[in-house]
Amino acid sequence: MGGFGSGRRSTMRETVENCRAIDVSQIFRTGRPALGWSGRYRWTGDGEGPWIDLRAESDRLHLSYRIRIDGNDWADVAETVRIVRVPCRFGGARPYFECPGVVNGVSCRRRVAKLFQAGCYFACRKCYGLSYASQSESAWDRALRRAAKFRRRLAGNPGIATPFPPRPRGMRRSTFERLRRQAIEAEVRARELLATETASLRARYAGASRNLDSRFFRHRKTRCSTQGGACSGSGAEGP
Repeated sequence: MGGFGSGRRSTMRETVENCRAIDVSQIFRTGRPALGWSGRYRWTGDGEGPWIDLRAESDRLHLSYRIRIDGNDWADVAETVRIVRVPCRFGGARPYFECPGVVNGVSCRRRVAKLFQAGCYFACRKCYGLSYASQSESAWDRALRRAAKFRRRLAGNPGIATPFPPRPRGMRRSTFERLRRQAIEAEVRARELLATETASLRARYAGASRNLDSRFFRHRKTRCSTQGGACSGSGAEGP
């Protein structure tokens, strides 16, 4: 098993949305785990899918999981993450992970709420150089993502080409109407941006086509002049 950062899945810059993450607030939402506490962290709510085993000490959290990258054999990984608690303004303390990442021989130790698995181990976003998907999105992509977010909250299909989902059971009508209005506004915005982008592309290709035609006919005219004869289709007539 390689060190931190080994087993990266791609040379392209990854995004936080494409990486598994552990959230300190979810682990500690019921308070501070007792010494020796153990549990399992899953990325899906159906009891299936990827998971990691957790075991707590007074100021540390031990992670145990299996990983398989690039089709290689499964490997067991054990990692320990230090937990730090920062006093809150109105009492109590808020837990944070202390990033265990090491970059160029330097320990990170940033206080973060989330750690990401972009390689064999969990580390913070800075250590892995992760970006957010929104940083490389166009305005059209952002509008589509916003519309999909509202549709998911209504337990519907995120695609704007699909019928709008009905009001979920137990949801207030006012909440449903608000989410529905926001989703429709985002979808209308996405369609407007798509129409603008399509018109821009058509104009760009039309201009490129005209330039190509102009260059082609200039080339033909030059050839006719240098050869000193009439060219077929050039409009010149014989004696």
